[in-house]
Amino acid sequence: MDYLIRQALPEDLDDAGRITVEAFVGGGFTSPGSRYVELLRDADRRAREAELLVAVDPADQRVLGCVTFAVGGTEWADIATEREGEIRMLATDTAARGRGVGEALVRASLARSRELGLAGMAFSTRPEMTAAHRVYERVGFLRTPQRDWSPYPGMDLMVYTLAF
Repeated sequence: MDYLIRQALPEDLDDAGRITVEAFVGGGFTSPGSRYVELLRDADRRAREAELLVAVDPADQRVLGCVTFAVGGTEWADIATEREGEIRMLATDTAARGRGVGEALVRASLARSRELGLAGMAFSTRPEMTAAHRVYERVGFLRTPQRDWSPYPGMDLMVYTLAF
């Protein structure tokens, strides 16, 4: 592994926000003018109100990817119960794709959930995010269709879970 996973530092936040916007807008998962883009860009808020994990290059500390981790029942958790962790806004820099960065961030989130004594994890994903689905399934998450939901009409979200 040629990267390090850690909590985001203040100097990581601009890059984490940029990478998240590029992944979601560039991947066609949200439109450039949507209100969601500002939430994606605001890594500072995510780091303050939840936990922001980053993958960084150990040589130059360049941010390669990030994920927001939250405990169920908190503002940043959409679907997790109070006994589950949740990930949101998993993003890898285009130049770092294919290096296992996304999977490492998911595994670090699992480790964080266990560290906090949670019973498992649950999170939402869009049906078209198929590359991410492969990562989740490789790590051991299962599709949990009975928990699928829609935050608003036309936005259907799939749920993945893993119990410890």
